[in-house]
Amino acid sequence: MGERLEIDSSDVIRLILQFLKENSLHRTFQTLQEESRVAYNTVESVDQFLADVNQGKWGEVLQTAAGMNLPEEVLQNLYEHIVCEMLEAKEPEVARQLLRETAALQSLKLTHPDRFKKLDHLCNKGHVDSKEAYEGMTVEKRRAALGQDMVQNLQAAPPSRLLAIIGQAMKWQNHQGLLPPGMKFDLFRGMAATAKEEAEECASDIAKTIIFPTRSYPECAAFSPDGQHLVTGSVDGIVEVWDYLTGKLRTDLSYQAEDAFMVHDTAVVSLAFTRDAELLASGDQDGNLKVWKISTGKCLKKYTKIHQGGITSIVFSKDSSQLLTASFDNTARLHGLKSGKTLKEFRGHTSYVNCAIFTGDGTKIVTGSSDGRVKVWDAKTTDCLQTFAPPPPSHLNTENASPQINAVFLAPKSQDLIYVCTRAPTLHLMNLTGQVLKTLSSGKKEGGDFVCAAASRKGEWLYCCGEDNTLYCFSNSTGKLEHLAKVHEKDVIGLIAHPLHNLVATWGIDGKLHVLK
Repeated sequence: MGERLEIDSSDVIRLILQFLKENSLHRTFQTLQEESRVAYNTVESVDQFLADVNQGKWGEVLQTAAGMNLPEEVLQNLYEHIVCEMLEAKEPEVARQLLRETAALQSLKLTHPDRFKKLDHLCNKGHVDSKEAYEGMTVEKRRAALGQDMVQNLQAAPPSRLLAIIGQAMKWQNHQGLLPPGMKFDLFRGMAATAKEEAEECASDIAKTIIFPTRSYPECAAFSPDGQHLVTGSVDGIVEVWDYLTGKLRTDLSYQAEDAFMVHDTAVVSLAFTRDAELLASGDQDGNLKVWKISTGKCLKKYTKIHQGGITSIVFSKDSSQLLTASFDNTARLHGLKSGKTLKEFRGHTSYVNCAIFTGDGTKIVTGSSDGRVKVWDAKTTDCLQTFAPPPPSHLNTENASPQINAVFLAPKSQDLIYVCTRAPTLHLMNLTGQVLKTLSSGKKEGGDFVCAAASRKGEWLYCCGEDNTLYCFSNSTGKLEHLAKVHEKDVIGLIAHPLHNLVATWGIDGKLHVLK
């Protein structure tokens, strides 16, 4: 018996426990059935699956079975047999956990209470022999019978066939207009891809314009890190997802097709994505924060009044477990995504905190304020490590106050160099001690103060929008102003650069969002 029973190995027990943790706890049999109904019960190799059953590799078998639409009776027989093997292998705790926490055996309790009671009795005994467990059959015959019952419901689908099906589905989506024309998709990375990486060029020409309804305009916007989504938050509290190539709403998102948008009660003034682009956070002018699943439009978490003023910026931590917010209440705060609680506060500015970011290694936080100061904080202790003010242009009289800080963002490919945009016609590259490494200037002495700034994906181009509603494009290598473009008729509010392509979006009070290429 020792040779045929392979289930007492630590690897098999670990795999079963891992499966229980991920697939069985707190889930009903009906839920599992509904989730798997769309599947076609395909496996890469029926022979391999049958071999796993015959060899008692129950961790692999359970993981495969969880993604299939197997008949209820077959699932019950499978779990019943595994409980018996666990008991014979002197693993009563694993057997009891299977009995208590798997949906199939809870279903057995309702449909065949006598069989469930027998299993319960055997689990209480803690150990059985093969004759008692398998009612006179050998374990090999029980495994073989189980395997035959299961493979009758399976079809073989090699990886090449699965990839072909995915490719056909994507062609259909492209034909239906659900994918932007000409877009390629990297199936393994799960994101948009191009056959050849674009050389960075200055985005200067308006390619698309999104016009918002009368009395509405976007307060904030964000491209998703995978380049698939352009999201806006409006003064009327609506969060919308756009196809930035067509300038139209993404109607492939069912909730938007049904006019069931992500919404706040008041103006949405800040947005941020997680690195995997699956979650979106939005902050409003009343200090409320919501976290959404972008694919469904469902609100997963709501933070009420986490600030006493509007939320001016949001950033997710690198592992997406925390959110960093800045506010008109003169503070920046760190919040736990799972707990929903405010964890830390960074207090010390004397006016609005307009932006807050993590350094590249996540150990520090940098804030910029309307008080004209940049502060560097220890992310763990909340201690303020540095405070400095970027030098103002020589023509400005700053005896009473330094120009406010409108934006702070990390220099591309850098852990601790930052660009600082002030309410002046200058943009500074600085280190975290306040040393200026480079200054870019429009040369204007009046009417051209910058209100927002962004860097291209590699940092070869730097964009600033001025109070004159003009987009300024600087070459990072030479520091020269290379292009000017009038982008709005009324005050510019914001500016963002696409993470993958030579695209820039600007928006303003005139109710327009322009995508420039």
